[in-house]
Amino acid sequence: MIHPDYERYLRTLPESVAHPSSLSTIARREEYRERALRQRGPLEEMADVRDGVLALDGRDLRYRLFVPLAEHGDALVVYLHGGSFVFGDLDTHEALCRRLARDTSMRFLAVDYRLAPEHPFPAAVDDAVEALRYVSAHVGEFAAEGTKLIAMGDSAGASLVAVAAATTRHDLQLAGQVLMYPTLGPEVMTDSSHRYASGYILEIDHLRYDYQQYLGDWTDHTDPRVTPLFANDLTGAPAAIVVVAECDPLRDEAIAYAGLLEHFGVRVEILEAEGMLHGFLRMGHVIPDALDIVDDVATHLRQYVASA
Repeated sequence: MIHPDYERYLRTLPESVAHPSSLSTIARREEYRERALRQRGPLEEMADVRDGVLALDGRDLRYRLFVPLAEHGDALVVYLHGGSFVFGDLDTHEALCRRLARDTSMRFLAVDYRLAPEHPFPAAVDDAVEALRYVSAHVGEFAAEGTKLIAMGDSAGASLVAVAAATTRHDLQLAGQVLMYPTLGPEVMTDSSHRYASGYILEIDHLRYDYQQYLGDWTDHTDPRVTPLFANDLTGAPAAIVVVAECDPLRDEAIAYAGLLEHFGVRVEILEAEGMLHGFLRMGHVIPDALDIVDDVATHLRQYVASA
């Protein structure tokens, strides 16, 4: 059952949504950004917010570091934003990063990876993997030496985190990964992807279109970097928190990936948000109960870090 506040919100939206193929990428990014900034509400106060760049091989990636007022120094969270691999930036997810940094008393490092279609697969995956390795090797630039490292992302960003955590599981000792309503492949078909395919914020045919933009000429959808559900070995992957929304077309595939991690002996905790839709964690200004769930995710993350 959809949360009553979401029912009211959905009634304010147009009955039909233009297919993304009818709009330019620039127009879609501007619309997404404007909507995100309208919905984010007041920003949590931080002790420090600092922008910079990660100097990777052949490119620089922008980052924004959030230092909470009451910092415990337990961990540094590397955050990858959602946006169907096509849009989203440091501003669109700033409110969520600030809230999570406040709630966890941990520093958050949001990384602005390259977007499609200008930078098709595997650019974003490479950015996610190399960003984690860079931060791990230079953690003193962002937090105290020896600080634990967590990888966290939502939607497309969660897919990148899943791939990066699996890729680096033998050379980095991440304290955990947090996957919030991840998308886990362009052809995954589940009951939830049918039941909530249209009219529930995330239009599944729009996501399929964005996967085409993201993958470009890459045709092997069985590659686990494209579809993490096809991973044949996740032994040694970091402990995971998987957050799902009840009324999300991606719900079932996220639960399936949690099961795959457990199959390979990975500690997993699933947090399901009843009545919520895809992207709800950034909707606290419109759906007030969503903020309680953000706070709950932070509580579980603190517990994971304490036991890592």
